[in-house]
Amino acid sequence: MTGAALTAYVVAALLMAVSPGLDTMFTLRSTALGGRRTGLAAVGGISLGSVTWGLASVVGLTALLRASQLAYDVIRYAGAAYLLWLGASALWRSWRDRGRAETASDAARGPRGGMRPLGAFRSGLTTNLLNPKVGVFYMSLLPQFLPTDGSGTTGWALLLIAIHVGAGATWLAGVTWLAAKARGLLARDRVKRWLDRAMATVLIGFGVRVALDGR
Repeated sequence: MTGAALTAYVVAALLMAVSPGLDTMFTLRSTALGGRRTGLAAVGGISLGSVTWGLASVVGLTALLRASQLAYDVIRYAGAAYLLWLGASALWRSWRDRGRAETASDAARGPRGGMRPLGAFRSGLTTNLLNPKVGVFYMSLLPQFLPTDGSGTTGWALLLIAIHVGAGATWLAGVTWLAAKARGLLARDRVKRWLDRAMATVLIGFGVRVALDGR
């Protein structure tokens, strides 16, 4: 691989990492509800999911998703159902909390946790693993940057996966740090309800898109 090709891939990985999306929103909400440790746990789950898909692409497992419409659809619909369930849960929680009697002001209540690190890690990992487009992304993008002569293909593929995952984890860790600094604001009841509704919108919209988009 030439230096120009590697530079182009790094730039592409950084742009994909900082693009607003489900991972950023999920990390922001996890940090707001559970603090820095919970946010970093969410980042860990998301990153592990990406690593798993990346390794699967190296050994050729995600080729099955490209070759078999049934296999692709099974994972796609399972992922869509999971996203819709998460979105509906977040939406229900925001309306439930709104209906509770408020006996003190948001400022008086201050930050309150609502998510544990293990739950954030599990949700981040599951959401990523049930999105077959992540695997197809690796299968589609990596070959464009691998050596054409076939030399050191596996090593280069692992390096490119590490760059992509590292860029994403670095960006999300930055989101976690900023959200933790602002947690006093983000964890207030009104803001938490807004975050739940925004997250629900993203999750449901993404779930519908996954279900309808096909390949």
